[in-house]
Amino acid sequence: MSLLSTIHNDATWALVGLIWTIQLAHYPLFAQVGQDAFQNYHNRYTKRITWVVGPLMLTEISSAAGLLLVADCREPWFLASLLPPAFIWLCTWRVQIPLHEKLAKGFDARSHHRLVVTNWWRTAAWSLRGFCLIMAGHSASVQGSGINC
Repeated sequence: MSLLSTIHNDATWALVGLIWTIQLAHYPLFAQVGQDAFQNYHNRYTKRITWVVGPLMLTEISSAAGLLLVADCREPWFLASLLPPAFIWLCTWRVQIPLHEKLAKGFDARSHHRLVVTNWWRTAAWSLRGFCLIMAGHSASVQGSGINC
């Protein structure tokens, strides 16, 4: 396994663990913060979580591009793993960020519910991506070639 592949896998699996933590712990607990404290809490939360999620997402996508374009990786499971990030980024920009912008003005039960429900899409997509990378590694080891992409 190449260094670039290791970085790529590590970033993806960090994001898989993080999205499950957000889905099962962080987002549901937004409803428990309280109306008076929510706006301040949410604004601090989004600033802090961006410093965790942002670099990981950029590492994941840039290492995927490197594997595809520089390492010329054409392993079918790796190629399949490139579809979920497109969906994840689209959901993030078109659904999650607008919902966070609404919540930044104050707690809204409808927006919160939609945030939790629609985040399952990203949770499933990142989990699928992780599965594809497991299969890419397995496929390469069965073929005896090792995965260099």
